[in-house]
Amino acid sequence: MAVEISKKMANLHGSMIRELFKLGSDPSVISFGGGNPSVETFPTKEIEEIAAQVLTDNPVSVLQYGLTEGYTPLRETLKKYLAEKEGFDFEKNDLFIVSGGQQGADLTTKILVNEGDVVLTEEPAFVGCLNTFRSYGAKLIGIPMQMDGIDTEALENTLKKLTDAGEKVRFLYTIPSFQNPTGITSTEEKRREVYRICQKYDIMILEDNPYGELRFAGQNVPTIKSMDTDGRVLYCGSFSKTMAPAFRIGFLVFDKSLTGPISVAKQCTDVHSNVLFQYICNEYMTKYDWNAHLENSRNVYRHKAGLMIDKMKECFHPEVSYGNPEGGLFVMAFLPEGMDAYPFVRESINRGVLCVPGSAFLADTESKSNGFRLNYSSPSDEQIEKGIKILGDLTYEWIEKKA
Repeated sequence: MAVEISKKMANLHGSMIRELFKLGSDPSVISFGGGNPSVETFPTKEIEEIAAQVLTDNPVSVLQYGLTEGYTPLRETLKKYLAEKEGFDFEKNDLFIVSGGQQGADLTTKILVNEGDVVLTEEPAFVGCLNTFRSYGAKLIGIPMQMDGIDTEALENTLKKLTDAGEKVRFLYTIPSFQNPTGITSTEEKRREVYRICQKYDIMILEDNPYGELRFAGQNVPTIKSMDTDGRVLYCGSFSKTMAPAFRIGFLVFDKSLTGPISVAKQCTDVHSNVLFQYICNEYMTKYDWNAHLENSRNVYRHKAGLMIDKMKECFHPEVSYGNPEGGLFVMAFLPEGMDAYPFVRESINRGVLCVPGSAFLADTESKSNGFRLNYSSPSDEQIEKGIKILGDLTYEWIEKKA
């Protein structure tokens, strides 16, 4: 029989990254396309020890249904950790464990957005969350990124126009630290200005911070949530990049007035997140050297990012621009203004190197981009050197052909 797909899903397309990821599974292809953490950072021995202990001594405690809001010891560990590290006030805020950071975005959208409402987003931005917003019928409007964060003048101008037009703007989506896909870190000044503007126009902020623990250069910058005085910031973190992505364990911090709606929203989706993996995360944070583990991960990414940037400086055409990430997993390169990176990426795949065109990260799916995202966390040193050389040769061909 012919099945009619709901209107909410009929116009959504699968992530270009996930489709390209299939090409990256070919061992002959050098993949800079995914967002996987390095396997060197997985604490496999410790995970094995923790799982074996609990499954031997008290298996029912991690195999039975759990609480919607999350495994209580992990919630308390994270509250203490975030209060000390980020200055979060848990007299006013609550924290739920969610099934990966992606669910944090889904629950936020589910409780805040009606069909036709506007969601503002950095542009470019993480495509997984963009599709989440689209699936709830939101109208996406992108605000351009600059090298020090979102363009706050454009943000304020856009909000003024939307407000004057009577549009309902629900929230701004932002990844201030080591942004995906650009690798850009927003300055403290920009973060404070973002908060001021959103406060002025009375809209919420979804601050996504999956890479915040992976700073390997520069100085820490306060989170927007730490500046929150009136409960308008929802803050999403994740263990996917610091422990293992297969755990699907993240956390969402929000004003206590939202506890009831978020609890019901999560019960409608998956009842609760994986209890065994919540247990493992808590045991690792409290009984092993969590800080040493994070520092080891930072060292891995410091080396990989440095190698990739050095090779880009050596091999890329001088008209190709890019930043110098201080953490996270990505850097984005930009062909000269006016060029479309999509055919460039298709040709790079033909030559055995996979990266992602910037158009995959835009609010308007029909728009073009001169950018392409590169991931340095997954490939080996040899693959980084070889792959960037191939891309570099292609940049010279592409730019000189245009000239």
